[in-house]
This record gives sequence, structure tokens and C-alpha cells, in this order.
Amino acid sequence: MKKVNIILAAALAGTIGLSSCSKAGANNTLYLFNWTYYTPDSVIEKFEQEYECKVVVDSFDSNEVMYAKLRNGASGYDITFPSQDYTSIMIKQGMLQEIDQEQFENKKYINPAALEKAVYDPEMKYSVPYYMGAAGIAVNKTKVTDYEKSWNIFARKDLKGHMTMMDDMREVMGDALAYCGYSVNTLDDAQLTQAVDLVNKEWKPNLIKFDAEGFGKSFATGDFWVCQGYAEVVYGEVQEEKQDDIIDFFIPAEGGPMYLDSMVILKGAKHYDLAMKFINFFHRPEIYAEFLDTFKFPSFVNTEAAKYTTKKPMYKAEEMSNCELKNDLGEGLEKYNEYWQNIRF
Repeated sequence: MKKVNIILAAALAGTIGLSSCSKAGANNTLYLFNWTYYTPDSVIEKFEQEYECKVVVDSFDSNEVMYAKLRNGASGYDITFPSQDYTSIMIKQGMLQEIDQEQFENKKYINPAALEKAVYDPEMKYSVPYYMGAAGIAVNKTKVTDYEKSWNIFARKDLKGHMTMMDDMREVMGDALAYCGYSVNTLDDAQLTQAVDLVNKEWKPNLIKFDAEGFGKSFATGDFWVCQGYAEVVYGEVQEEKQDDIIDFFIPAEGGPMYLDSMVILKGAKHYDLAMKFINFFHRPEIYAEFLDTFKFPSFVNTEAAKYTTKKPMYKAEEMSNCELKNDLGEGLEKYNEYWQNIRF
């Protein structure tokens, strides 16, 4: 995540409007609830053509927004795309239907290494990996020429007023914990206090603000020079022919939080078989490669897709080697909330 949707459907409070179209009525319409910057037009169009259906995509910008909307009674969605911690939560709370393994022929292409990280559902009983990635740092090479590829770049006083970090508790605190040599899932108060002190005393004074979405546009205009965030947000705002000259995106060697987004079928989904067709279709290697190329993502989840990709990824999968999945912390999440308030206010 993470991420302005190429296909936008009207976001309605509570329920989705089941409107029909010339190609497919409500009974043959698949409703996706996905992150912004995450749904390729071309993949959707191919699926619609092959299965003579209609796909409607609604978008969210955080796991919390997605989860709250569903828990508050939103209905009509078939598939949503939670990150690992919320996938775990939704499994425990009985919000998901099981994956029909017989209809999921392309499960043979799912990287076993990705499933090893998905400790909450390693057999894909309820979830199918969509994409594994990590936030990093984007540097405007025309503005900053000498820098260490470390989270501690945010301690640079000479860059004060030109840097942002995400308005995201687990990401910012996770970066600080990783820099200090700790797990991004620690519940140790001494370690959390050290990380919060690092952010408040060394990093935060040099930031313009905490910004979860708008930093991509401001990076593209040259107002922000150094941004913590998702690569696709920055690359999505810079003209393709200028990207190599302007952007240096990297994931610091210290590691940090990473995410594994999955496709899950919601309990009560009205188009289960069509949802399974979409999940299986998406993991055809040539289709998954199209997804990767659209966003210049590195290949990891699907073992065969790299054979079909044509574009250089924004970063290498190997850069995530020291990163750690953000786990479901259970009641420990409230502890993070309390520490985050100390950072944000």
C-alpha cells in the first residue's frame, strides 16, 4: 500500500450501487474494494472481455478505512485486499470465505517464500497473496546529490523543510525501530521509547509534515526533496521520461516494515465463483506480469511472472531482504497508538 486508483468507482456509504450495464447486469458484476494506485485498467478489461462481465472498483487509502467500512455494515463487495495484519484480523473475526482450491489452478505459481511469511494463512485457506512490497525513501537527485541511503537521512538539518514522512504509525515507528536494530513488531517499552525519541528529537524537527498521500505531487513539483513512502506514489506523479533523471528510490539496508497484500473473498459475497475466476486469472504469469509492469513493481509473489515483464522495476525485491512484515499486534496495537500520539501531537 499505499497507493490513486486507475479505475475509480463511486464510493458509497454503507452499500455499493448495483447498477447494470450493457455488457453485464448485477448478477454478473464483480465488486472489488482495493487500494488506490493498485488496479490496472488493462487487467480489468481483459478479465471483463474473457468472462463477459463487468468489474466495479471502489478504493480505500488505508487498512483502517477498509476495515471500518466493512465492520460498519458496508455490503456488496466481493473481493478486498487487506495487508497481512488485517488479513489475520479478518480471518479471526470470521469475515472471510474460504478459497476454493480446485478453482485456483494457478496457485502453483505462488512463491513458497511468500507463503512462509504469511504465517497467519500459509496454506491460502482464506487469502491469496496479491503483492509484497515495502515503503522506502524517494530522493530528488536534482536537489540532493550527497546522501547516505539510510532512514537517518531524516536527521539531516541541511534538508530541513524539504522532507516528509508518512502519516502512518506502523511505518514511521517501524523505520525508527529498524534503524535502532529492533523488530518492527516489538512491544518492549524501552525499545519503543528509544524509537519515539529518535523520531521526535532527530527526524521530526526536519520534516515539513507527516503526509500519507500528497507527497507524490509535491515531490514531482520539486517542493519535497526527500520523502518516505511507497514508490508507486512518487513514480505515478513524475513523467516517465523524467523518472530516471529525478528519482532515486531505495529501501534502506537497515530494513523496516514490509507488507503482503492479499485477495480475500468476503463473507456474504454474492459473486463467489466470479471472484474465484478473478483470483485465478490474476495469477496467470502473463497477467500478473502486466500488473507488475503497470506499476513497475519487482516480481516476488508469482514465480513465473518475471519471464513476461518488460519494464525495469522501481526497486529490487532483494532490497526487502532485511524487511519484516507488520504483524497483527492484537491488544498491543493500543500501545503503538499511545506512542504515536506522542509523535503526532
